[in-house]
Amino acid sequence: MTQSNKCIGWIGAGKMGLPICKRIKVAGYSVQPLARSENMRVSLERAGLAPKQKIAELCENADIVFSSISDDAALNDIVCGAGGIAASLAAGKTYVDISTVSPAASAQVAARLQQSGIAYLRSPVSGSTTMAESGTLTAIVSGPHAKFEELQPIFAQFARKCFHVGEAEEARSMKLVLNSMVAATSALLAEALAFGAKGGLDIATMLNVVNQSVVASPLIAYKTDMMVKADYKPAATLAMLEKDVDLFLSTGAAAHLDMPLSSLVHHIYRDAAARGLAERDFFVLVQDALNRST
Repeated sequence: MTQSNKCIGWIGAGKMGLPICKRIKVAGYSVQPLARSENMRVSLERAGLAPKQKIAELCENADIVFSSISDDAALNDIVCGAGGIAASLAAGKTYVDISTVSPAASAQVAARLQQSGIAYLRSPVSGSTTMAESGTLTAIVSGPHAKFEELQPIFAQFARKCFHVGEAEEARSMKLVLNSMVAATSALLAEALAFGAKGGLDIATMLNVVNQSVVASPLIAYKTDMMVKADYKPAATLAMLEKDVDLFLSTGAAAHLDMPLSSLVHHIYRDAAARGLAERDFFVLVQDALNRST
């Protein structure tokens, strides 16, 4: 069977999953997403996709099942729950999860999938919904290297860069490494820009200098227009990053690591969420700091 003849099941066709599904479909693959509600079914059909209503039904003809889900509990549910992937996908097939979840939860489902003879690729992606639409995400993958190589043509439809970092839960840890730094960047920048504003600088001037300095980063450059316009329509919500920092801290605590800086970042995010900012883009911390400094 050629790659383009493979049938791909998809669980979690939301803000990140749907644009990826569309790109894979345009590349010539058969894509069957899961629709657990009538509204979702209508939305997917309008996108030219043929949804299934149950995981077991989705797994019947799938060669590969992808998922893009919210958290550890959702991962456990779709894999280990009644009628889930572990019970429904045939031995020898492949399951790929692109979500940000804890290494511990991922290891638990890995053990269950191994019992069913299902190959498991942990493939959290880094990037925004806009990058999903343009196919320029970064995929961080761990699991069987042979499967990673086999699925390169599919990864290429949504990821510009794809790294294989190990055979087990390494990708889960690597994604939390990145997201801990991403979360800290917005918190640090918020404090620095509020300081500069007190010194008479405007935000556009400060960001112009930052973006051409030794501390320039692709992340800050990508978010510059958002900050200058104070338009914090979310690419990734503050609540999502708060969850990821929490995973980073809890995983570190289990390994007996002391992480005071990330603990402070988590406190900043939690307080901002309590002030009603949870569903704004996580760089809203900049506007929040500016507002509170006046």
